[in-house]
Amino acid sequence: MSGRLFIKKTVDQVQHEATTHSLKRSLGPANLVLFGVGCIIGAGIYVMTGNAAATYAGPAVLLSFVVAGLACAFAGLCYAELASTMPVAGSAYTYSYTSLGEVFAWTMGWLLVLEYGVAAATVAVGWSGNVVSLLGNYDIVLPDWLTSPYIQAAPDAAGTLIFSAGHGLNLIAAAGILTVTVLLVIGVAESAKVNNVIVIVKVGVLLAFIVYGVAFINVDNYDPFIPPNEGGFKYGVPGIFRAASVIFFAYVGFEAVSTAAAESKNPQRDMPIGILGSLFVCTAIYMLVAAVLTGVVPFRELGVPAPIALAVDRMGIPWFAIMIKIGAIAGLTSVMLILTYGQTRIFYSMARDGLLPRAFATVHHKFRTPWIGTIILGIIIAIAAALLPISILGDLVSLGTAVAFAIVCISVMWLRRSRPDLKRPFTAPGGALTPILGIIFAGIMAAPLIWDIIDKAMSGDPIPAIILSTYILLGALIYGFYGLSHSRLAQGLPILDDSALPSPMEAQAFGLNEKR
Repeated sequence: MSGRLFIKKTVDQVQHEATTHSLKRSLGPANLVLFGVGCIIGAGIYVMTGNAAATYAGPAVLLSFVVAGLACAFAGLCYAELASTMPVAGSAYTYSYTSLGEVFAWTMGWLLVLEYGVAAATVAVGWSGNVVSLLGNYDIVLPDWLTSPYIQAAPDAAGTLIFSAGHGLNLIAAAGILTVTVLLVIGVAESAKVNNVIVIVKVGVLLAFIVYGVAFINVDNYDPFIPPNEGGFKYGVPGIFRAASVIFFAYVGFEAVSTAAAESKNPQRDMPIGILGSLFVCTAIYMLVAAVLTGVVPFRELGVPAPIALAVDRMGIPWFAIMIKIGAIAGLTSVMLILTYGQTRIFYSMARDGLLPRAFATVHHKFRTPWIGTIILGIIIAIAAALLPISILGDLVSLGTAVAFAIVCISVMWLRRSRPDLKRPFTAPGGALTPILGIIFAGIMAAPLIWDIIDKAMSGDPIPAIILSTYILLGALIYGFYGLSHSRLAQGLPILDDSALPSPMEAQAFGLNEKR
């Protein structure tokens, strides 16, 4: 049985499976940096920064972005090495199947649900907060039961978040997800020009917020820069690392840069520039936004789904507030579309391998999209957005992403040892130190999240632990009762037809570039 769990695809198999697409090496370092910025900026900065500052780090959330950025840098270099080795099938799921075996591939696929599916639900909650705030500018007030999740998160006397059942459903967030689900079923693909416009809007909104917001900063809000620790991960140095694990969410999507290795003119030179350059640019923008945010609004008041919207309201410039909120809604809509799209294609790939039911790989005869799987996932993501608060959703995303990064780093070390003969157009610098540091930083991101979940469970607040345990158990049951016996690799069968995989143009437009 142990041998069965660790059955692997060969690199030759992976490359053969994806020979239907021919990619042109046309991307230089500037293209890769801009591509990375477009993929990274969108979700976390609009959604999670306020919660991280209010609950854990205060103004020192600026340092948390540095820690999270370093974790992404080491993992990103490992992604780039694997992408250059298996340049067409560039995804963590496929990497794991090739290097570590099927049980790790399944684990990675299940973790990517957290990175994409739950992230889409998190973005939907932030999108809902911005919609509600924008409507408020026109004196349209929606009832709380329509915009509040069923599970409520409220601080106790010590400031620790306590979760409890409420009486509302965030139907606005659910409606946002269901809308993009319909678009994905129909097969709407953004053109490169439209995607570029969205990137400009997202970045432009943040730069405008920085430029205009500087005049409204109250320096007293920075005192103290690192608030004294109030126990556990609440403020102080521990709070900086806990906040880093929260805003780790803001970097979801950066690994898409590594999947462009096959289209890079000079992967050995350009991939480090693209990955590290985009991370540096985004980290700088994030820190500036956080500096303005915590300077305009006292950090303890920022624990809301739309912190930037709250800050622009405090500035008291009506037209500017409306412009920022519209830009944020447009950017978050695009992110919801990209994340939901990515999740459907990951499940599509797993279904082609037999690890999930064939329904997830069923293609609509007219739209040529995996419509059944898209609808099922859209409904599940919408339910999560309606029921769960942004704090739980964000933590799940960060935890899944951190563990996925660690597995990718382990895959690099495994392949270097088992297949030193493989041609690697790009090799992560630093020898074994880079993947080891990637694993360490992934652990730094994951440890506070796990500790917080355990601490809450021991303190009589088991909801986060129940959600995570149920999720892990569900994944194990699906693999044990279905994937283990239906694996096409184990049966010696070829994967299902891949006619519904995105074309290179479609994949680039969605920021996925054949992410499997």
